[in-house]
Amino acid sequence: MAEPPAAARSATVLSLGAAQTLAWASSYYLPAMLATPMSRALGVTPATVFAAFSLALVVSALLGPWAGRAIDRRGGRPVLMATSVLFALGLAALGLAQGAAGLFAAWLLLGLAMGAGLYEAAFAALVRLYGQGARNAITGITLIAGFASTLGWPLSTLMEQLWGWRGACFGWAALHLLIGLPLNAWLPAVASPASEQGTRAEGASAAEPAGAGLRTAALLALVFAIAGFISTAMAAHLPRLLQASGSTLAAAVAVGALIGPAQVGARLLEYGLLRRVHPLWVARLAAALHPLGAIALAVFGAPLAALFGLLHGGGNGILTIVKGTLPLALFGPQGYGRRQGLMMAPARVAQALAPWLFGLCLDAWGAAALWLSAGLGLLATAALLLLRAGGSRSPPP
Repeated sequence: MAEPPAAARSATVLSLGAAQTLAWASSYYLPAMLATPMSRALGVTPATVFAAFSLALVVSALLGPWAGRAIDRRGGRPVLMATSVLFALGLAALGLAQGAAGLFAAWLLLGLAMGAGLYEAAFAALVRLYGQGARNAITGITLIAGFASTLGWPLSTLMEQLWGWRGACFGWAALHLLIGLPLNAWLPAVASPASEQGTRAEGASAAEPAGAGLRTAALLALVFAIAGFISTAMAAHLPRLLQASGSTLAAAVAVGALIGPAQVGARLLEYGLLRRVHPLWVARLAAALHPLGAIALAVFGAPLAALFGLLHGGGNGILTIVKGTLPLALFGPQGYGRRQGLMMAPARVAQALAPWLFGLCLDAWGAAALWLSAGLGLLATAALLLLRAGGSRSPPP
């Protein structure tokens, strides 16, 4: 007896969400725990390790459109399975690195895996499977993979303590082959040609005229780049920023601990109360949360640090979903993967530059650097206000 569609979709979300958790934990969140021991062993500075990581983000930006096009044509299963192998090869190469050259070469491989194996590729895989009805599935995998740092940082630390940083890299590589590869292989095959033709027609009816579509895509790329810059800057510098605003180190750490739950709570809100609201309105709300919190912290200082953490975390959590659902609502599913790769390319570059650029601003301005992130957040909100939801259809619940 065939598996009920709802159960099959739930299984897909669970398997892809678990695979994404592994992918994020072993790439994006890896340097935070291993950069220091890695730099000591290789005879380089921690900044060099993060420079190699930034290279990986730039490589992922260049690869994104190609990966999206491949998913549009062949579905997500073969592409994501290939990235499981690439992640394993990159992590094994990192564990074998003997100097700066080996370090950069390993992160180059990991950049290829990240470009075709993180959220944008997973979103494209879901849209290829479910078309306009992929919104809840996209939210579902972000709910699961939202715990990537929560699980990844302690596991990286544990493996480093038991086996050293090289052993930790080999351990993550093994997990990709033993767990990530089977999970990605579990994804359903792509739609039949007849269903694919229906998806094309549905996408064409939801899309905007070419000129308006180019303007919309450019505005979305700007919004996603700003969101990526703010998110990465805060992840790299939040404790120092809060201390510059008058918080103690203990208070700064406590506020940082609020961000993860705030992200997950906001995603649950999007899945529940906001699921019938057009993603454009959800995006406007989410984009406004960081600047509201940043302005409050800049004006009132440490007493409102916790509010800043909650608002920033909530906005960032929802914007992660919006990166997948808003292009789907505005353009439809046709060509989703390639378009998503193109629109997210500036965001990857912004993420690569954010720790360095915001660090310079924090060094020069102290707590006043909050006005930079607030201004960028307001710019993103203004860009979203220029977009219209008309002509697009909200995906079914």
